[in-house]
Amino acid sequence: MAAAGTRLANIQTISSKGLQSEVDLLAVEEPLEIRLGYSVNGKRVVRTVSITMRTPGHDLELAAGFLFSEALIQRSSQISSIRNCGPVSSGSGQSNVVRVDLTTDTVIDFQRLERHFYTSSSCGVCGKTSLDAVLTTTNAAPLTEDWLVSRDIIHALPEALRNSQSVFDQTGGLHASAIFDSSGALISVREDVGRHNALDKLIGAELMEKSLTLSASILLVSGRASFELVQKAVMARMPIMAAVGAPSSLAVELAQRFNITLLGFVRESRFNIYSAPERIAGTAAIDLS
Repeated sequence: MAAAGTRLANIQTISSKGLQSEVDLLAVEEPLEIRLGYSVNGKRVVRTVSITMRTPGHDLELAAGFLFSEALIQRSSQISSIRNCGPVSSGSGQSNVVRVDLTTDTVIDFQRLERHFYTSSSCGVCGKTSLDAVLTTTNAAPLTEDWLVSRDIIHALPEALRNSQSVFDQTGGLHASAIFDSSGALISVREDVGRHNALDKLIGAELMEKSLTLSASILLVSGRASFELVQKAVMARMPIMAAVGAPSSLAVELAQRFNITLLGFVRESRFNIYSAPERIAGTAAIDLS
């Protein structure tokens, strides 16, 4: 029986042993529609705000994290209810619709959410209609936390993340995001076919359980550091973001603007520092912009 988030598939494998019939495990990818219920002039309105391709599981966290990272809500208390609704998918056995109802006093400014309604799982900043719209949404102040983390802690993060990726072990097809405390202890991890969905699930979990207190945390993402992922780190107020892969130029720009310590190529006992090096012990506080 396939584990949650996976699906069995009959395949043929070609190798030095010739042609063989086998069974493989695939990471599930299905659309999730996020509907928002809110009040306008005393009347209840329900609107679809996003359709994203994701791996089923932790869908309520994904919806909450998406609303927070897109600045539609600022705290968990603005959510009066959140639930799955609509028909159950024959593929995953789960509903592909989440409805989030906000409290009557929550004011929604949809002009700040200039985003395509459809976002593919491999997307990134291409899901925004313009760079200006993204920067308008990311209107937070630069981070000022000045605590230090050792190089040894950073070096140990990828292995800790890898050891916690249960679905990746079975499929090899998922991204992951993880939060560690300042001592390098793993707090939480989420997986998804979409790198931005994995981070939204992580942020949503912290928002719903702990009201999002992440100022003394380290974020690690399993792939590259895209602009959109750095934007979400800014919104969640995470001062250190590390990536196993490379950052993009816009990701570095955004990290420098908001004083996030951005690390890339964190693997094989090495890493690059692209912004705010002063949070890494033993480094020089130089201007990397």
